[in-house]
Amino acid sequence: NAASINQISAERIRDGLMRIFLSPSRTRGWDLLDSSGLMRAILPEIEAMKGCKQPEQFHPEGDVFEHTRLMLRFLPEKVSVPLVFSVLLHDVAKPRTATVDETGRIRFSGHDRMGAEMTEKIMRRLRFSGAEIDATVEMVRQHMVFKDVPKMREAKLKRFMARPTFDDELELHRVDCEGSHRMLDNYEFLLRKREEFANEPIIPPPLVRGDDLIALGLKPGPRFGEILDAVETRQLEGNLRTREEALEWVQREYAQSEKH
Repeated sequence: NAASINQISAERIRDGLMRIFLSPSRTRGWDLLDSSGLMRAILPEIEAMKGCKQPEQFHPEGDVFEHTRLMLRFLPEKVSVPLVFSVLLHDVAKPRTATVDETGRIRFSGHDRMGAEMTEKIMRRLRFSGAEIDATVEMVRQHMVFKDVPKMREAKLKRFMARPTFDDELELHRVDCEGSHRMLDNYEFLLRKREEFANEPIIPPPLVRGDDLIALGLKPGPRFGEILDAVETRQLEGNLRTREEALEWVQREYAQSEKH
């Protein structure tokens, strides 16, 4: 009963939501939460998605509420908590960020960043674990980055794909596309890249460390991080392959200039 929900602890409500959304019949659970009024009582932020229009070019399926419901149908039977809750909450800030530009197009600028903040508050309110909150928030924050992956330099792409939430984020991206415009080009691009990078660690062991920089006569300081990052970038892009090449490059680019 929606009216008496306030008498139930946040932990019990959370456990009930997990039972619904981790189950293969999660779309039926969503519909029951909606028709009973429990969605409005427990997750008013999702209720607020109703009637939040989206550009038809990208979202022929309808408003944000319908888009989110549709995404649940495309998930595999078994899902993690961060995956299913990032599906529920990835567009939670769209009602608050919706604007119409001078051409009449609806925009949701910054809905990923605001959505990450809202996701954290909602999941804290429902007493999820710190690890579940951190992973879900990261996934909501990153979900718009997927549109840019084909333009990324290889080092940036490898760092993006090496993050612990990437596999779930890739699945979030797939169902986001399936539940809207159905264009899976970037999803397929990332599957190909994952196969291409599979034969070696995506982030290999560093070619040089701080001790090596000191041995080259460089003074320890904030610059060390910048130098080590620059070496890693060239390593990830395949321009530096051995320790010797990396030391020579640092000597040429940094050590010489500091000695003059």
